[in-house]
Amino acid sequence: MLTRRTLLSATAVAAAWVGAPLVYAQAKPEKTKVSISVGGKAAFYYLPLTITEQLGYFKAEGLEVEISDFAGGSRALQALIGGSADVCSGAYEHTINLQAKNQFLRSIVLQGRAPQIAMGVSTKNLPSYKDLSDLRGKKIGVSAPGSSTNMVANLVLSRGGVKANEVSYVGVGVAAGALTALRSGQVDAISNTDPVMTMLEQKGDVKIISDTRTLKGTQEVFGGVMPAACLYTTQDFVDKNPNTCQALANAIVHGLKWLQTAGPGDIIKTVPETYLLGDRALYLASFDKIREAIATDGLIPTSGPKTALNALSSFSADVKADKIDLSRTYTNEFAQRAKERFKA
Repeated sequence: MLTRRTLLSATAVAAAWVGAPLVYAQAKPEKTKVSISVGGKAAFYYLPLTITEQLGYFKAEGLEVEISDFAGGSRALQALIGGSADVCSGAYEHTINLQAKNQFLRSIVLQGRAPQIAMGVSTKNLPSYKDLSDLRGKKIGVSAPGSSTNMVANLVLSRGGVKANEVSYVGVGVAAGALTALRSGQVDAISNTDPVMTMLEQKGDVKIISDTRTLKGTQEVFGGVMPAACLYTTQDFVDKNPNTCQALANAIVHGLKWLQTAGPGDIIKTVPETYLLGDRALYLASFDKIREAIATDGLIPTSGPKTALNALSSFSADVKADKIDLSRTYTNEFAQRAKERFKA
């Protein structure tokens, strides 16, 4: 006879079986201590990484993450290639550039769906600026030579008929050093991220000539959706550590989910004080400007890689579009699982 106790026991067993896949679906990371390199962590470009770290989402996935901050994305990339970092938080286009050199890197989760890079000319050094040809022979500040800020500058200049070897690039970082370099006249123009660019713009220090801080601006500059900051690593790391990659993707997508509803006060409370560069109001104004550029679910859009390839091949002789296999530059499998888990 089916007693009440038997029925309750059966119900409990059934519930346990239903719940089991949710509990055991995520296998333990193969590598729990993970080193991540990043080029300019204080920039909004990497805000999802900072939020994920500060809110303890990496730890929640069983990871002990050490983040090493470098002056620019190219140096963070070097740390990955050199073996001192397991994963790089950097610009997606590096996966294409490196494949052109027969080195295969793969993005595992997207942080930004627009480059968030603006280019401006100094109102002090070039008060009579008219067009891009005025930049020939000038010094242009970038986060670090070879970084995504450099790439955007190359693209903008090429469309004005100015070659990269006709200007001088100067590494200025993405924080206070960048502000100082422009305001002191060390550079004549600058290609950089927020909050630096909004601070320079609002104080009248620069005249903006190209802007990818919004989706509309990105469409105008690149002609399509342009994947930006992501976590990328070597194919060997992905092959050997799929559970670790899943844990990293879970953590970042959790951070992206939080950012979708976070208010200005939430951001201020979460990021380190030094990131505000001494001006809380301007920092928040910068956040409002780039908010839509932050990825929502960690997935690289289908058309994004092609947009990046077209941009790179338009000014770089090393990147030949017909020689690049875009399917080897990213995977959405980890982000897709994370999206489903967090309903991002």
